[in-house]
Amino acid sequence: MPHPTAPKATIQRARYRRVVRYFAGVFLHFIVWEILLRHLLGRGVVERSFALRWQRIARRYRALATELGGVLIKLGQFLSVRVDVLPTVVTSELSGLQDEVPAESLADIQAVIEAEYGRPLHHIFSWFSPDPEAAASLAQVHRAQLLTRQEVVVKVQRPQIESVVETDLRAIQTATRWLKRYRPVRRRVDLDLLFDEFSRTTRNELDFIAESRHAERFASDFAGDAGVRIPQVYRELSTRRVLIMENVASIKITDFEAMAQSGIDRKEVARRLFDTYLKQVFIHNFVHADPHPGNLFVEPLSPASDRPTPFRLVFVDFGMVATIPERVRRHLRDYLLGFAARDAGRMVRAYQGAGVLLPGADLARLEQVEAEILERYAGLTLRQVQQRAMSEWQSLAREYRDILYEMPFQLPTDLLFVGRAIAILFGMATTLDPDFDPWQAIEPFARQMAAEEAGLGWRGLLDELEKAIRLIFSLPVRVDRVLSQAAAGELTVRSSWPPEAMHALHRIETAIHRLTGMILFATLGLAAVAVYITQGAGVVTYVLSAIAVLVLLISLIRR
Repeated sequence: MPHPTAPKATIQRARYRRVVRYFAGVFLHFIVWEILLRHLLGRGVVERSFALRWQRIARRYRALATELGGVLIKLGQFLSVRVDVLPTVVTSELSGLQDEVPAESLADIQAVIEAEYGRPLHHIFSWFSPDPEAAASLAQVHRAQLLTRQEVVVKVQRPQIESVVETDLRAIQTATRWLKRYRPVRRRVDLDLLFDEFSRTTRNELDFIAESRHAERFASDFAGDAGVRIPQVYRELSTRRVLIMENVASIKITDFEAMAQSGIDRKEVARRLFDTYLKQVFIHNFVHADPHPGNLFVEPLSPASDRPTPFRLVFVDFGMVATIPERVRRHLRDYLLGFAARDAGRMVRAYQGAGVLLPGADLARLEQVEAEILERYAGLTLRQVQQRAMSEWQSLAREYRDILYEMPFQLPTDLLFVGRAIAILFGMATTLDPDFDPWQAIEPFARQMAAEEAGLGWRGLLDELEKAIRLIFSLPVRVDRVLSQAAAGELTVRSSWPPEAMHALHRIETAIHRLTGMILFATLGLAAVAVYITQGAGVVTYVLSAIAVLVLLISLIRR
């Protein structure tokens, strides 16, 4: 029988210290260059070396992650798709991490399998490939043959991976605590919840029994879709650390030459991949959250006479999945319908309902910006959008500087991995078809959803009628309240300043805070010098100097 328990994880102190030292160096670099030197030397001096400096930082992370593996690989893969928050030089350096994970030795993998099953490898498999088909950060995959002669693939966790994962997560948690001290980040993201979500998902990937259940749910979701294939899992033969499943390997989704030789239309692959994810997000509410090229295949079917070869998409590796929370499902549908109908107001209301906006965000201004973006870019392919955005970025930055400066968006942690999957999806669709048109792909799907929404029947009609009746009956009370407040002189009118005035006020407030900090810094510095002259170097001198530097940092960091 398979081994029922997993070994208790321990923290690897040397590994922890090495990872923390790297993060400490990154934070120190940010403070010195992006805060101190930016204010002392000016923005131009700092920005001239920006790309080279951050490329070196990303390169060091890539080397560290490749050497140590574990969660560092997964974190790098996650950051490599965050083109919305990270510089291109960083994401480009990290994008190759998926293909750089070194494989474990056959002896180590065999030891894991035999420890799980409590018997020699040849008593489990009649044949086991010594060379891995794929090596990922937490596990690797080998082809094998069961004693019943069935061809399978075996996913095996790396030795001591539980200890590696817990060590890396603790190091990342330390870095998260440091990052929380930076107010612009703390204001937009609940880093504690973000870390909890990341660590929970990572730990779940170590449970192959749970992964087998995920695969079975995907198979059920797409049971009626002939264009999608999910491998069969041999759940009764699998354990928490060894997963045995049907061998469904075919053409990798990035192997364009093999697709061309098989007569498969890459544009149709991009369209079907996009459509499959629309169904996952908006219909099934259960998303394959790691759609990198190693987890997706294109399987050719029997070719037609004079048409492109039919195919089906094959998904593997269901360790990282995301469930769309109940609270945001309706709002995601509203956003999609608003996007397809070019309805900026509906899109902004969906943002608000899903918890994507910070409290106090200017909804009217956001709607204006969304409407302008829809007018400029609606109907363009992703390549056309990118080309136009690159040529217009300076004018866009000037026109929307208030939105860029305030950044009224926040990241709901329960949508973290859904957002990651969609970011990878857009990149993959564009690679398959540089002229991929997301508008054209979304429109028929949105029309179908709108028809379903309109066809709710008498239940939907009763809901709308109930809302209208409530509004009608509440009007006299609301009118009476307004008139009473006016008669008592208590009626107030709330208005908002234009963005330019708010920015001017914010700059004045920031300047005052910084001027106060500079004065306090100078006072403490002069006091330290006076003590040094009269009493020489000592504890008092060092304490005053340290406080002066701390005050300077706080005054520069404060926004």
